Amino acid sequence: MSRQRHFRACHLCEAICGLVIETEGGQVISIKGDKHDPLSRGHICPKAVALKDIHEDPDRLRRPLKKVVGADGGTRWDEISWEEALDTTARRLVEIAQRDGINAIGIYLGNPTVHNYGMMTHQGNLFRHLRTNNRFSATSVDQLPHHLASLWLFGHKSLFPIPDIDRTDYFLMLGANPLASNGSIWTVPDVKNRIKALKARHGKLVLIDPRYTETAEVASEHHFITPGTDALFLLAVLNTIFSEDLARPRQLAAFITGLEEVAQAISRFTPEFAEDHTGIGAATTRRIARELAQAEAAICYGRMGVSTQAYGGLNQWLIQLINIATGNLDRPGGSMFTLPAVDQVANISPGGFGRHHSRVRGLPEFDRELPAAAMAEEITTPGEGQVRALFTGAGNPVLSTPNGRNLDAALEQLEFMVSLDPYLNETTRHADIILPPTSPLEHDHYDLGFHINAIRNTARHSEAVFTPPPGSLHDWEIFGELGNRVAVLLGLQPQPVQPPWKIIDAGLQAGPYGDQGLSLSKLRENPSGIDLGPLQPLLPGRLRTRDKMIRCNTPEPLADLERLRQEFTHPHHGLLKLIGRRHVRSNNSWMHNYHRLVKGRNRCSLLMHPDDMLPRDIEDGADVTVSSRVGSLRVRVEASRDIMPGVVSLPHGYGHNRPGIRMDVARKHAGVSCNDLTDELALDQLSGNAAVNGVLVSVAAAI
Repeated sequence: MSRQRHFRACHLCEAICGLVIETEGGQVISIKGDKHDPLSRGHICPKAVALKDIHEDPDRLRRPLKKVVGADGGTRWDEISWEEALDTTARRLVEIAQRDGINAIGIYLGNPTVHNYGMMTHQGNLFRHLRTNNRFSATSVDQLPHHLASLWLFGHKSLFPIPDIDRTDYFLMLGANPLASNGSIWTVPDVKNRIKALKARHGKLVLIDPRYTETAEVASEHHFITPGTDALFLLAVLNTIFSEDLARPRQLAAFITGLEEVAQAISRFTPEFAEDHTGIGAATTRRIARELAQAEAAICYGRMGVSTQAYGGLNQWLIQLINIATGNLDRPGGSMFTLPAVDQVANISPGGFGRHHSRVRGLPEFDRELPAAAMAEEITTPGEGQVRALFTGAGNPVLSTPNGRNLDAALEQLEFMVSLDPYLNETTRHADIILPPTSPLEHDHYDLGFHINAIRNTARHSEAVFTPPPGSLHDWEIFGELGNRVAVLLGLQPQPVQPPWKIIDAGLQAGPYGDQGLSLSKLRENPSGIDLGPLQPLLPGRLRTRDKMIRCNTPEPLADLERLRQEFTHPHHGLLKLIGRRHVRSNNSWMHNYHRLVKGRNRCSLLMHPDDMLPRDIEDGADVTVSSRVGSLRVRVEASRDIMPGVVSLPHGYGHNRPGIRMDVARKHAGVSCNDLTDELALDQLSGNAAVNGVLVSVAAAI
């Protein structure tokens, strides 16, 4: 057998690093960084090497499973044919929809969906027949505030301003840890060296975070901030810019309006007002505001820590206003817009907000999806529109949405559940049918979702590394087969299903570089990818607002200022605040099933400051009980001065101790789920996004 070399983009996080994979026979021999990839430049992280483990994982399902309940009430899982699995799924979904109405069908999609272009291009083959109001996704426990800010200001949910770190002089970063995440809503491989280059040219990275993170170690300066108070800090920065006459929109002035109204609305949110709550001194806030406003090129950027909290929508709106007021939006070295080869901004709808609301709590939809925090109550509350059947795809909401135990119990009440997923996990164990797609290395790949977030315009198509085994289906084929079966049951004509690469080829040729001959054929001739150049100023042409204007005085966040003011009229005291944390070897719950990603010391511990441990008689390394409104759990505590007093931290995605899962390595490193503490009632009232950071908890020595 001869060795073969394959060129591929890693799909396990947003960095989409280029890889060179060597195989022999049916085995992966090595995985290395592709130094010719114009975006990642040879960089990879430990997750990329785990692609071998994912492909070879004995726990990964290869055939559809059907749950069978015995006479004694016990359950077993039987392998069944694709014909039976697809026919049963289509029939049950149609039966329930016709009997109880279309809203009796629920849909949940996890964030791996956007890492797999077949799921993105083909889910509509099924869901166009199931136009339910009860759609949910990981968006509302993640980046929903980013989408809303982009929709409000720029006219499209996917017009994300991207930090141009390679050309900036000053970078103000809040609630982000790109050294662990490789960027988030910011595709930035090799970010550590990019930060080093920023500092080498005498630039500055200022990090605001309740924890001294891996990124804080390489930042120019770091400031602790009380979780949930970032909006006060951002308002104080913007207040300083306005009150000291530092605003200079520069090239943006011709197509922005409403800054004067914003300046008036935030006049009471001074650095002194913020200081009492954030823990950042007024003098420090003013200095940072002046440095940012006076820098030749500067960026304000915030991610998970400022999105998944009670003021996520307000935070992301304020971040963009700071970039606009200082003239650093759409400017080299500031926050810029991409022009990807397959342009999602041109190809998909701009999105919408509040066009319908959830049945139980009246929560607003975004992009036809309801907040995931409402999913359990929509299953358990009787009445018209109660969810009776659920389709989940590439998601594990029992571990990744608020109050996972509540959802865990709710799933037991469903009449029918089907999961498109390669694992029998904490969520899919409730399914009646599990539909496993092919391994990631068994299908081709194009990053529809992340080229739009990249620090440079590039394009890359990856061919499959291995031929799929007989009797397997790609996820796009599963959606196509299900969609056509549902169509027949509804008396409609089945539609031919073309492979996703044909859709990509058409998108490339019709895209902004099509006139330069860009096509799938050309990408196949350049397996390391093609460099399309640095980000360029694109406004006002790139705007999707009707009048090509940016209206800064957005009514919804302006109205939300009063909620913020009322909450922080008096200092807060009492319970500790729980935040999450990320590790470079992890991303989603399913990544805990690979030895090379979980080996070493136990990372599922509660970080706690020694000053908080002493009065509670808690010793380093002991077990503690952490309690919130929704529940309690027992976990080992780790003393750390990297966490600010009054704050504790648990990582995301653990909790693999529920019965009935088939993830052997994960079970041996079970940990606890932080979402057994997070509260489904704690939301950003402005956006509907889950407030999973800043959860109020008590901690006591375990008895």
